[in-house]
Amino acid sequence: MIKLAIAGVCGRMGSAILKLALSDPEFDVVGGLERKGHPMVGKRLDVALPGVPATCNVSDDPARVIELADVIVDFTEPASTLEHFRLAVASRKAMVIGTTGFPQNAFQEISRMAGARVVISPNMSIGVNLMFDLVRRAASALTADYDVEILELHHKWKKDAPSGTAVRLRHVIEAARPATPSFQVSGRDGMVGERKPGEIGVLAVRGGDIVGEHTVFFVGLGERLEITHRAASRDNFSRGALLAAKWLTRQPPGVYDMKDVLGLVQ
Repeated sequence: MIKLAIAGVCGRMGSAILKLALSDPEFDVVGGLERKGHPMVGKRLDVALPGVPATCNVSDDPARVIELADVIVDFTEPASTLEHFRLAVASRKAMVIGTTGFPQNAFQEISRMAGARVVISPNMSIGVNLMFDLVRRAASALTADYDVEILELHHKWKKDAPSGTAVRLRHVIEAARPATPSFQVSGRDGMVGERKPGEIGVLAVRGGDIVGEHTVFFVGLGERLEITHRAASRDNFSRGALLAAKWLTRQPPGVYDMKDVLGLVQ
């Protein structure tokens, strides 16, 4: 069995991952992490999250929990994730990172850390990762005559904007159109003039309990192509994260993406 630890185990994503992992015979949940001062620290998981078995207690000691695990899954916040990542590398443990909002220097540290064994992706959904591939194909086929806009919708509690998935979509488009210089526009207001060549609008909507929606518009003269993914449940992300965890335990050290997990050829 794969010994699994979950960071942010009492949060929206952490609890969704936990429930799926507990129903999967390939996983043994050996630790649940929360930040220091969290009211559930020290309590059994069945008390912190009614309806799940009492496999272990909620802990605020990442070094101890990571040491117990084969792989840790982390969908928390950049500073916490980076701390957990450094501990995982030092302990030669695998790590799946779904956290978004990293500053560039932190992302570079993760990407370049010697000895790391990690899957990092802004979105673990299998459908979204297929969307990345479809958007890449569309962007390479549709010339600069097609204007590109990205719209993302998320729940009101999301802290970063635009979403990591929207940022990845923009990067995918830019990489597929190297001859077309581009720049991001995050909003338009007032007399901004005509749309400038190379603009990629990346617009964020926040409200209610929207799990996550992303649409990329390729807008030409006389036609429009839209590629949309809508998530109805966090289970999509949880399934992808656990699939990545299983895959990663069989891999040598390296920094991987969900396209590696899914075998998508660029």
